[in-house]
Amino acid sequence: MLTRYQTLMTHHLSSPSTHIKAIILSAGQGRRLLPLTENTPKCLLTVADKPVLARQIDALLAVGIDHITIITGFQMALIEDLLQQRYASYPDIKTLFNPFYEVADNLASCWIARGEMNGSFLLLNGDTVIESALLQKVLNSTSAAITLSVDYKSSYDADDMKVQLDANDWVQQVSKIVPPHQVDAESIGLLYFREQGAHLFRQAVEEALRHPAELKSWYLSIIDRLAKQHLVHACSVSGFRWCEIDFIEDLARAGIIFSSCHDD
Repeated sequence: MLTRYQTLMTHHLSSPSTHIKAIILSAGQGRRLLPLTENTPKCLLTVADKPVLARQIDALLAVGIDHITIITGFQMALIEDLLQQRYASYPDIKTLFNPFYEVADNLASCWIARGEMNGSFLLLNGDTVIESALLQKVLNSTSAAITLSVDYKSSYDADDMKVQLDANDWVQQVSKIVPPHQVDAESIGLLYFREQGAHLFRQAVEEALRHPAELKSWYLSIIDRLAKQHLVHACSVSGFRWCEIDFIEDLARAGIIFSSCHDD
């Protein structure tokens, strides 16, 4: 089975960004960042004088990905204004509105985006700031149906999306409740789906949302299930610049990380 997947995916590696799409999940308000997000979606908060979403899009464009779909919700008009101001010359940068953003978690945003989940694509959380070199590392990662970007630190807190790996970096589980003695890494909020992985993920999302209780689920619950089928491989992004923004102190830290070097 592994050989079949590896053979199927190998042809993508010579020109990794060709025909690859990106989906950015930016529907939420980011209530943990109040009052900064009272009228501004989290993805439009600025990091070193540039909105988070603009940093994400610029990093994607830098590696040749210009087919980008942003899933919006809270204050969607502000996001559309940003796209019009900065990216009007890119016709394949567009938005899809998630009307369930106030009552559902990001699995619902994936369901809204399911029509874009054909071929190969990157899936990026709307609160993860990344540099283009990190994206390039992921695009050139070991061939697998699904690639989970991970990083390492000495200890993990309750809010980290924790990851257990086997000896060959295949993901065993990914969840906030992985027992401490089983935690090997954390997910940074960036996944790469090659064609077969895209099909399997889309299929699993559609199946999950047939059950109303799944509206409150994270899409990584799907990745956790697919990992049990030996389909999810980890790519270390250790040493590259990234920052997940959940709290005000994260915003300050991101500003330091991304002002210390040149922009992408």
